[in-house]
Amino acid sequence: MDLGPDLVEGVFIERLNRFAALVEINGNREMVHVANSGRMRELFVPGYRVLVKPQPGEHRKTKFDLALVDMGFGLASADARLPNALVREALNGGRLPQFADYPDVRPESTFGESRLDFLLEGPAGKCYLETKSVTLVEKGVGLFPDAPTLRGAKHLKSLEEALAGGHRGAAIFVIQRDDAQAFSTSDDSDPEFALALRHALAVGVEAFAYKCRVTERLVELAEQLPIRLAPLSSPDNLDSSNAPEAADGQR
Repeated sequence: MDLGPDLVEGVFIERLNRFAALVEINGNREMVHVANSGRMRELFVPGYRVLVKPQPGEHRKTKFDLALVDMGFGLASADARLPNALVREALNGGRLPQFADYPDVRPESTFGESRLDFLLEGPAGKCYLETKSVTLVEKGVGLFPDAPTLRGAKHLKSLEEALAGGHRGAAIFVIQRDDAQAFSTSDDSDPEFALALRHALAVGVEAFAYKCRVTERLVELAEQLPIRLAPLSSPDNLDSSNAPEAADGQR
């Protein structure tokens, strides 16, 4: 995904609310739009260099979108909208071979109570696909979510329902930085989602994780990463000890 040549440097000052931050740009303090409802405390550090994208428009409250954060050792994308575009680009380019039998790619399809990101169709039937944006990395492990997400657990339930209906259901976790070596759930941040993913994998929903190559001009899916889930107890004593195999696409 080409970010364009017009990114502007700034210095992060503070997050103002869920969707706005204060950034110093060319000596002026500007409110910029944050297209990500996660906490992102590890990225939103006062003094960090950031790159923002100009967004002209008479009806906008902000003149910029926050695009990239310079962590000192690499860049991270802060835009939670980007993973959908990255996955669509990879699907169209044939870079997700596990979905090669579904050439018809449709965005935003409703199944059950959820609007899922993609419906893939082809000779193999239908596959409902959901993407998730990951920005938190600790000790080389990308973690999702970094804040409770009832919506995320609801999406996994809908993927289970799609599977029960004779379709394929899958989730892709897109780690929007390149310093991760594996993926896992952030169990402390949202134990309900952690349990929901393990349950979904146990019944046959697939999950995949990819890190990204991020430059000041380009963000794209890079290598696939292993998913490592520790066993997690639940009211029905679900044992997720076989979850890593399912998470790597082995059903």
